[in-house]
Amino acid sequence: MKKLLLASIALLGLNANAQEENKGLQGTWWVAGQLAFSSTDNGVSETKSNTIVPVVGYFVAPTTTIGLGVGVINSQTTTTLGGATTAESSAVIIQPLVRKYWGIGGKFFLFGQASLPLTFGEDKLSSDKTSSIGLDIAPGIDCVINKWMTIETSFSLVNLTSTSRNPNVGESTSDFSFNANPFDLNPGSRNVGGLRLGVKFLF
Repeated sequence: MKKLLLASIALLGLNANAQEENKGLQGTWWVAGQLAFSSTDNGVSETKSNTIVPVVGYFVAPTTTIGLGVGVINSQTTTTLGGATTAESSAVIIQPLVRKYWGIGGKFFLFGQASLPLTFGEDKLSSDKTSSIGLDIAPGIDCVINKWMTIETSFSLVNLTSTSRNPNVGESTSDFSFNANPFDLNPGSRNVGGLRLGVKFLF
């Protein structure tokens, strides 16, 4: 009877540990984002831009997370001589996302992400307004450093974008684009080679 009782306790302990392992990261919050500053000078003019898009997410299942990024993109071009502003724009980005993870061995995980970036921009000089909605599919790899930090890299595989332009003077226009190349979040710079590298914090 004593041996049977000990065996039952051991089985209960193993079952509890298995349930804890199956839970994975479910219930875990995380923060990440995009932070970039750049300055280019061609001898005639200088362009400065910055992108700040913090992202907060939550694991709704052991290997599935949802998140929301909200941020801004600003750009200004001035003449090298005199410092006159020739172009200036700003945009607000709202980006909900969902991501699914698959273990590929050790501390490495492959993930697939689908996001819906919404961008609302304005030309500060002409007051022209631009808005866009897109669908972005991005694969990536996540490496677990410790229980509270991971390093990840990803790129945009496929994206669709619908853009509407509402000029201060003239008729509104709209267009639709489809790209199967990596791109970054900056409007108008959907360039090949937009590899993203970042750090994600878990808590």
